[in-house]
Amino acid sequence: GANIRCEKDRLHIRCRGRLKSPDSVQTMPYPGFPTDAQSQLMAALSTMNGTSIINETIFENRFNTAAELIKMGADITTKDRIAVIRGVPSLRPANVCAPDLRGGAALVIAALGAYGKSEIDNIRFIDRGYENFDKIISSIGGNIRKTD
Repeated sequence: GANIRCEKDRLHIRCRGRLKSPDSVQTMPYPGFPTDAQSQLMAALSTMNGTSIINETIFENRFNTAAELIKMGADITTKDRIAVIRGVPSLRPANVCAPDLRGGAALVIAALGAYGKSEIDNIRFIDRGYENFDKIISSIGGNIRKTD
């Protein structure tokens, strides 16, 4: 659902309306879809048009982020190593807690897409894995602020 144009050192992405979700994604070792990107993809799928299934084949407890995304209005059902994500038109702001590094990044993605102010607790995971995360997000137009 997006037009993508690649240049030597740039990527141009243009989308009109909501993106269409893929039917399914399965995490796999390289060169397959990385389990480390699964939480962030789940956040993005939460607002795409359609229903997607994620099959987590590597880590059995990788769906910890789902409960926090549900607090933001996501429609996610998990059972064992399967997550079913039904896209909603938009997420709502909420107070959530980062369960781990990748989950924290996913919650930031979700919060940036929600209308209103969200608070993410337990950001030590995000700080540990991403240096100057808040400054980088701000530099590309995100409205983000770290507080004590």
